[in-house]
Amino acid sequence: MIYCVIPPELADELYDKMVEYYKDNPNVTVIIDRRQGGDRRRGKDPGEFKEKRETRDRRRQRIPGTFPETPAEDA
Repeated sequence: MIYCVIPPELADELYDKMVEYYKDNPNVTVIIDRRQGGDRRRGKDPGEFKEKRETRDRRRQRIPGTFPETPAEDA
């Protein structure tokens, strides 16, 4: 699915034109951006997130301590 997002300021002049343009393409949906309120990032610069990003190992941590010795099996 592809969304053609129209800003609210241009909705009056563009929405109908874009719906007509994409009417034969079932993979495109034209919508008007109706988001309001503050940025989810709380007003921070988007570049700031890239600098603070850290890569974490998502595997389980090994159990602390040592494992007892086991006798070797004869092959």
